[in-house]
Amino acid sequence: MQYRPHNYQKYATDFILNHTSAGLLLAMGLGKTVITLTAIGELLYDTFEISRVLIIAPKRVVESTWEQEAQKWDHLKHLQFSRVIGTVKQRRAALKAPADIYLVNRENVKWIVEECGNSWPFDMVVIDELSSFRNPASQRFRSLRRVLPRITRIVGLTGTPTPKGLINLWAQLYLLDRGERLGRTLGGYREQYFKPGRRNGYVVYDWILRPGAQQAIYDKISDICVSMKAEDWLELPKRINVIRSVRLPEEVMKEYHEMEKQQMLLGEQTVIANGAADLGNKLQQFANGAVYADDGSVRTVHDEKLEELEELVEEANGQPVLVFYAYKHDAARILTRLEGAKLLETDDDVKAWNRGDIPVLLTHPASAGHGLNLQQGGHIVIWFGMTRDLELYQQGNCRLDRQGQKENVIVYHIIAECTRDEDCLPVLEGREVTQRDLMEALKARVKRYERRDQRGSR
Repeated sequence: MQYRPHNYQKYATDFILNHTSAGLLLAMGLGKTVITLTAIGELLYDTFEISRVLIIAPKRVVESTWEQEAQKWDHLKHLQFSRVIGTVKQRRAALKAPADIYLVNRENVKWIVEECGNSWPFDMVVIDELSSFRNPASQRFRSLRRVLPRITRIVGLTGTPTPKGLINLWAQLYLLDRGERLGRTLGGYREQYFKPGRRNGYVVYDWILRPGAQQAIYDKISDICVSMKAEDWLELPKRINVIRSVRLPEEVMKEYHEMEKQQMLLGEQTVIANGAADLGNKLQQFANGAVYADDGSVRTVHDEKLEELEELVEEANGQPVLVFYAYKHDAARILTRLEGAKLLETDDDVKAWNRGDIPVLLTHPASAGHGLNLQQGGHIVIWFGMTRDLELYQQGNCRLDRQGQKENVIVYHIIAECTRDEDCLPVLEGREVTQRDLMEALKARVKRYERRDQRGSR
């Protein structure tokens, strides 16, 4: 198929070509894979600026997305890929195989850095979902940091750079510029742009932006980061958000409040919460209908959400639905309850869904949050278990709400009244403000680029 890029895609590809360090903050559905591969192809075979590329991505994306995208387009079919996944023996063989582009999952970043040692062969690195490197204490960040001096070109791709606030931006930018713009240490970044918020002694729970800091950060990174939002460039069908509330029985709510106050539920399957974070987790499970007991068993407390899910599937009247669950016991109960429900596990499941062969596709947002194109299979999303993670929430919805979708996407949220469920949506909406501001501040001046491009073609 011949590639006819949109102007914004051409702009983004040129941005990569013109910047040895580039952060592309592209909303889901804008085609970041073909944009990046087009730039890679030119750097490899037109300008000969690079010789080997390493792409770091979520495992499922490594297994299929990049190679499949290259095979779709005539100008990319010549690119050779090698997937560095599987056993150690398989990974070593993949590293030795002749290829242009090597793909590795994030969990194996430490391994590939240690395996290559002083013979690091990749002069260009692409980090697909840069936001997954936002923790500077993680092994993946520390490992990649070691080889930055040997990388001549680096590209970071993400649609959700700040899912939990600008405090998470430092590590991502460090991988692009080695601390040139936001400082060489996280402590220095915090000291310059933030002040401590809630704290307990020396433990700080959150950081608050200093006056003027937000714009200062945007200005600092604007020369190597470009931002685009889907609503600015694509004609997408409208997305409709729907709340479906369920009321838990009185005796169940008594147990819920007992758990909330005493941090435990007594009985044959005793449930004890160890600390505030664990209590929040247990209460979220309770809202969904089952809780892990101390002995590892599952204590079922109600079926209200299951009944609501069953009703929503019936209302869909045969239209496929994509269901996001939060815990393994959620998935087990849903699979038992709904005839025809299928857990998303393999690429064959993705293909079957897109053919319309699966009426209810069940997945965790962390497993299907990145890279999967599911928009051909349906337009109805159901959140059985809510999340407070903005990145998982946005990426999950955009499996269907993306380019190529032909229907209005309906996103249902099953909310248990008077429980932790009710806190999730306001939290997500509040966290989205900072990210939206960042995306707006770094938005590409594509119109100016178009005018310049038009003048150059005359």
